[in-house]
Amino acid sequence: MSIIYGERIRLRATEREDVKSFHAWVNDPEVTRYLSLSLPMSNVDEENWFNSMSQRAQSEKTLSIEVRDGDGWKLIGNSGVFDVDQVTRSAELGIMIGEKSEWNKGYGTEAMLLLARHCFDTLNLNRVHLRVYAENLRGKRAYEKAGFVEEGRLREAVYKHGKYDDVIVMSILRSEWDQRKGK
Repeated sequence: MSIIYGERIRLRATEREDVKSFHAWVNDPEVTRYLSLSLPMSNVDEENWFNSMSQRAQSEKTLSIEVRDGDGWKLIGNSGVFDVDQVTRSAELGIMIGEKSEWNKGYGTEAMLLLARHCFDTLNLNRVHLRVYAENLRGKRAYEKAGFVEEGRLREAVYKHGKYDDVIVMSILRSEWDQRKGK
């Protein structure tokens, strides 16, 4: 897969060197507060994840999110397209901005826009969806800014930090994407 460039970020294939940062992020309770991960994760767990991810179809490999950093790029998170269904032409998206110093800067919204563009323009999908915890207001706002709309709610579907939370399913259709892009 080639690199996908946005205005301030880029998405690129995840490399083994990225695993060290991922390991730190997925073991930070603040970063994983709204993610469906079980803590803690060992270095071996992360290496096993990387090895299994490397075996996935090209369209479903994890993409690292980077921002400009002087003349280079700085890793701030990861994202991906999962469960691609060629019959229904649909898939699920996921994102994690793990670098807390980069939160609230619009990078999540930009990453979702790049992923959606990739899904519609490159993978020729008709529908992409994601799941977000109802309490994750920052994430939900980012997805709405990228054009995703709430289509359903799974009530008390997750138990984390000693309480239940709803999971919201959000999606965007090709027709909605095309309308946003003026096609």
